[in-house]
Amino acid sequence: MLRYMTSGESHGKGLTAILEGLPSGVSLRADDINRELARRQAGYGRGGRMQIEQDRVEILSGVRWGETIGSPIALFIKNRDWVNWEHVMSDDPEIKEEGRRVSRPRPGHADLSGGIKYGHHDLRNILERSSARETAARVAVGAAARRLLESFGIDLVSHVVEIGGVKGKGNGPLTVKKIRTLTEKTDIRCVDEKAAHAMRKRIDRAAGQGDTLGGVFEVIASGLPVGLGSHVHYDRKLNARLAGAVMSIQAVKGVEIGIGFDAARRLGSEVHDEIFYAKNKGFYRKTNRAGGIEGGMSNGEDIVIRAVMKPIPTLMKPLRSVDILSKRPFTAGVERSDVCAVPAAGVIAEAVVAFELARAMIEKFAGDSLFEMKRNFESYLKSVREY
Repeated sequence: MLRYMTSGESHGKGLTAILEGLPSGVSLRADDINRELARRQAGYGRGGRMQIEQDRVEILSGVRWGETIGSPIALFIKNRDWVNWEHVMSDDPEIKEEGRRVSRPRPGHADLSGGIKYGHHDLRNILERSSARETAARVAVGAAARRLLESFGIDLVSHVVEIGGVKGKGNGPLTVKKIRTLTEKTDIRCVDEKAAHAMRKRIDRAAGQGDTLGGVFEVIASGLPVGLGSHVHYDRKLNARLAGAVMSIQAVKGVEIGIGFDAARRLGSEVHDEIFYAKNKGFYRKTNRAGGIEGGMSNGEDIVIRAVMKPIPTLMKPLRSVDILSKRPFTAGVERSDVCAVPAAGVIAEAVVAFELARAMIEKFAGDSLFEMKRNFESYLKSVREY
């Protein structure tokens, strides 16, 4: 069973993740994780925090000489900004700085609901953990999971589809490799260069207005075998797990797989993918409106997931709110934030999708070592070819 847990606050000492269940023999180095952490920090519209942090991981356990050994993997990412918050975020009751208490909840954030739920009257106790800074730990976990997937020829990529109402135009079906080539050299991560230029201008305009922007990103996973997930129970359906993982990313408000909500506007004949057979490649489909999943299981086509990210709630021109202590109206508190983080959200989504796909692979091809998993995998592929 593959599972993980993260801990850490936005302005605390750092972020920690423990990943358990990755088999032995998976190639994993700190640079593999640092590469993904750097991708998360990039993107047009990011705020001042990204100028401070230069995320680097320290592998504390579970890896020896560049390979996993089967024991839990502990990862640590230091917060460089901690030096500016040592008193505010100290665990020592003798070092207490009350002057930066937060009592003005921001609309659209976890502040008020979390304060009420946990009984806090300093909302910093909520905003520190609910911050998207936590996703750095999840990207680290996803990078490790991704190394397992790569051992089986499975690849993932993300790209921006829309920002602030500016939509990119696709140039027909694009391979994962082509999307990566087009997106990794741009700070918007959009395959449509003309749309990317318009997106930058839209972000600049929002920044000038003290506002923020959301958008839509897409994650594509290729090279998956048929049969990951299951139809027999709700909690084993691959689409449910993937949708839940992507929805768990801060500020994501909607997820669709394949053509998603557009299916509601089409006839059945325009929604379902016809099945074909060729001796050299077995069963296949010429279209992929299902997004690679049917009946809660992978069907061998690319898995395509699209998600909506709302505009970040922290505005430089704050909305109205109410002070939780005085109950008087105020403009909401301001925390350092981004204008737009849609490109980064796509990278985070790659990570959580990679984890769920790795978990499904381990469940299907169980083994304590990568060698054992590959043996089970090859045996299964042989049975698929002979079906």
